Amino acid sequence: MGEIRYIKTSEADIELLMQVRLEMLREVNDLSDEYVYDETLVTESRKYFENGNQTTVLAFDNEIVVGCASLSYIWIMPTFDHPTGTRAHLMNVYTKSNYRRKGISKRMVEMLIDEAKEKGVTEISLDATEMGRPLYEALGFEKNCAGMVLELR
Repeated sequence: MGEIRYIKTSEADIELLMQVRLEMLREVNDLSDEYVYDETLVTESRKYFENGNQTTVLAFDNEIVVGCASLSYIWIMPTFDHPTGTRAHLMNVYTKSNYRRKGISKRMVEMLIDEAKEKGVTEISLDATEMGRPLYEALGFEKNCAGMVLELR
């Protein structure tokens, strides 16, 4: 492993973003290499990276993408606790298996947290896997059971 390089992506990085997004979904969901993604998922993911209010960080070992992390910005009605109304949701945090436990995900998430602070974000939410939970706790995230969700499928 060489020195890891981190970049905040731009529209020019769309193919890399799509490649690592689909790779991450394949691994997280234990899908085979032959799995065919739903066309809507692929199309909407591409549109989101091109037009969404988000920042994605990629980690490189030389020219190979070894990790990613995305922060989606959400603007909702301001409240007393969140006077700007600007919140964010952390997702798509992924590091290739042979690069894990080397601080790569931590560095990517720290970069996104710093940017969120600069943008006036008052809260970052996330959906954690059991494997990711220790990382998020080390970065100060706390379990929150205050909310409720209605899934509309």
